[in-house]
Amino acid sequence: MANETTLTKPAAEEAAAAEHTRSGRFYRPHVDILEQPDELLVMADVPGARGDRIDVKFEDGSLSIHAEVDPRQSDDREYLLREYGVGDFYRTFRVSEAVDAGKISAEYADGVLTLHLPKAEAVRPRKIAVKTE
Repeated sequence: MANETTLTKPAAEEAAAAEHTRSGRFYRPHVDILEQPDELLVMADVPGARGDRIDVKFEDGSLSIHAEVDPRQSDDREYLLREYGVGDFYRTFRVSEAVDAGKISAEYADGVLTLHLPKAEAVRPRKIAVKTE
């Protein structure tokens, strides 16, 4: 069913209660989620992150993305105007589909993190042959 939501956002209270071990700003990355017959495809914008500093976890139906971003400029400069904020990215989703956690894969290119969450065999659509006489 293409119109069903397969990932849900955590409640505002749950997101606010999350504790971070690093000080500084955290941003919520923009995400596109596609449901395909065999997998869920998650694409998250995390500009400025490095692939080796992106942490993706899937546990108990919860998908977490944390991408660390280094500061662009030192704080000892005196800015006339400063609009571009820099900080880590963090977002968590509850996944309602049955996902084969052992086969999740991720790739990062051009500021976009792409996650492949394969559906478990039991929930994949399958074609059933109809026998005729």
